[in-house]
Amino acid sequence: MKQRVVLYNPMVEYYTMPLALIAIASHLDRERYEPVIVDGRLERDPVGALLRASEGAVCVGMTVLSGEPIRDAVRMSRAVKARYPDLPVVWGGWHPSMFGAECLDEPSVDATVQGQGEVTFAETVDRWARGETLHGCLGSTYRANGGAVTQNPARPLEDVNALGRHDYSLIDVERYYGLKGKPQLDYIASQGCRFRCAFCADPFVYQRRWVGLEPARIGTEIEELWRRHRFTDVNFQDETFFTSAPRVVAIAEEFIRRALPISWAATMRADQSARLSDADFETCRRSGLRRVLVGVESGSPQMLRRIKKDITVEQVLETAERCRNLGIKVQFPFIVGFPDEDEESVAATLALVKRLRAMSPDFETMIFYFKPYPGSALTQEAVAQGYQLPRTLEEWARFDYVGSKGPWVSAEKYRRVERFKFYQRLAWERVPAWKRPLQRIARWRSRRDAYGFPVEQMLLGSRRGLS
Repeated sequence: MKQRVVLYNPMVEYYTMPLALIAIASHLDRERYEPVIVDGRLERDPVGALLRASEGAVCVGMTVLSGEPIRDAVRMSRAVKARYPDLPVVWGGWHPSMFGAECLDEPSVDATVQGQGEVTFAETVDRWARGETLHGCLGSTYRANGGAVTQNPARPLEDVNALGRHDYSLIDVERYYGLKGKPQLDYIASQGCRFRCAFCADPFVYQRRWVGLEPARIGTEIEELWRRHRFTDVNFQDETFFTSAPRVVAIAEEFIRRALPISWAATMRADQSARLSDADFETCRRSGLRRVLVGVESGSPQMLRRIKKDITVEQVLETAERCRNLGIKVQFPFIVGFPDEDEESVAATLALVKRLRAMSPDFETMIFYFKPYPGSALTQEAVAQGYQLPRTLEEWARFDYVGSKGPWVSAEKYRRVERFKFYQRLAWERVPAWKRPLQRIARWRSRRDAYGFPVEQMLLGSRRGLS
């Protein structure tokens, strides 16, 4: 009889498919184990659903991001331990990868997994099924019987082609279509990142290594999944999808050869775009490429060097022009409010935002405020200068690294940037006829950087201006 392994996805505000849980469940020995995924976002009674699934299980695993998901992960872990005191609970994902030992301050968590989790979790399950400890299990941290926390050495990054094929039958795919509002499949074709951005945790977690699935395997899997689930779009969730240009082109050719009636979206760096030939870019477009996400972060060359982005403003503008000519939409994320960032740097960023936004209504320019994300080089600098990171899981659960500002952003700067965001969006987006007079005013304001007395923002609602 197969032993059940339960995996839980905590509550979050978006409906990306639980790819991490699908990945680690797919790598388990299916002759011995029956993986069950419980997605808290889909359950009316998440606690009841998890407890029912956990009866008689080998263990319960959870994927945990920093921020609000921690609160639900703690709540569910405690519920499991209250009902089944001897059932092991293990956390994986971004937060345990950076704070593996600290997560074990929570008594309901018995072990954590760091980095790539498929092989480590499979070994963890095997050991617990045999009644063994995790001593020597690479890539894990655990609490021994005496209560002492032990951190094992890191596990080398495995070739993802040697891992189990992702089994989407473990989730109700069509249920996610309804929650997303469109038949879109989430898929991950690579792991890791080779770059060194100083604001990002990837260099810490993956040690600047990257591994990708072979194009033929991606083509086969996407086609098989399309025949079963009839999605119209694939959203690649890779950190850096365009890392290898020949591989990306081969993937695009797989889609074309199989005549898949789909569109797709992925991440792209500006320097990767610069290395892509016109013919290769066109092949991607013909295969269905509809949108790329190009992280810019700053319009200041000096700041780009400081944060080790390793791109240039010229590459960003070239990427924008090429995508516009091909009819490919682009999302350009920016960050302001870095520690000690001067007004000249912020002004350069806002100027580049204006230039990109005016190029096409299909370009989005999202502006975020720097928050010290754990594991990044800039965070280490900030801590050395006196910034205090959250110290407990409760504090980390309140950590908002997307919608809040850091202590380096004054109230005046925050107000100015928020007004700028509102008017840039209104000035260049596609709007109905009744809103065009307001749009003309927004364009006039944008050309003159005149954002005082934002009556248009008040007319359209304050929520719009702060989104």
